[in-house]
Amino acid sequence: MHLEIQNSSKETLDYEFHGDPSDTSLLCIIGHGVTGNKDRPWALGLATALEEAGINALRFSFSGNGESEGDFGACTISKEVKDLKAIVDAADDEGYHRVCYIGHSMGGAVGVLSAVKDERIQLLISLSGMVHTKKFCETEFGDQKPGKGFMWDDKDCPLSQAFVDDMAKIDSVIAKTEKIEVPWLILHGDADDVVPVDEGREIYRAAYEPKDLIILEGVDHVYSGDGLEKMTSAVVGWIKEHHS
Repeated sequence: MHLEIQNSSKETLDYEFHGDPSDTSLLCIIGHGVTGNKDRPWALGLATALEEAGINALRFSFSGNGESEGDFGACTISKEVKDLKAIVDAADDEGYHRVCYIGHSMGGAVGVLSAVKDERIQLLISLSGMVHTKKFCETEFGDQKPGKGFMWDDKDCPLSQAFVDDMAKIDSVIAKTEKIEVPWLILHGDADDVVPVDEGREIYRAAYEPKDLIILEGVDHVYSGDGLEKMTSAVVGWIKEHHS
């Protein structure tokens, strides 16, 4: 894929395609978490592993993140759902009528909300997926004042009122699980100190079949060290099992 992709706000989204453009049987779309971008080591490592396995992948940065256009202060889960739709629309235009969405952290919540209303997402993977959005915002950023504070003291990532309000409005994606009918892999490291592994277990219990849960021992939120190989191996194996 080499076309320009814009969201509904006419902001150009930065992305990188990995694979064989002549094979349109499946496209794995990789979305990152809050304050992340498409070039995070876990995202690049996963896309590379998928390509090496003969599976096409596309990693992208949500608007306002990385090299994508837009204001970081306008970033919300609700807006990122629209960003993902723009990516899926572009893939559809290119002949990819079957998509696997792989979302990390907040991108995992984006995946849940997107999969319930976009039938083109036929496989869903949540990596360290955020479940309780309001609780996350209060736990991680409750000591910061919207409009003045920053996420994890990063001056490039201001905490906006729009973000806080959206996280509170969504509250949790747990209730959406009853509407997801596609194969769903929930993968989490048990050393995750950002999104607790118990959230992965909780949403797995709430999800309907078909579903799978993989807990990686000693693996953190960003799959550092040998966590990357463990994660990519599990994801590639699961996709191969569900893609024929």
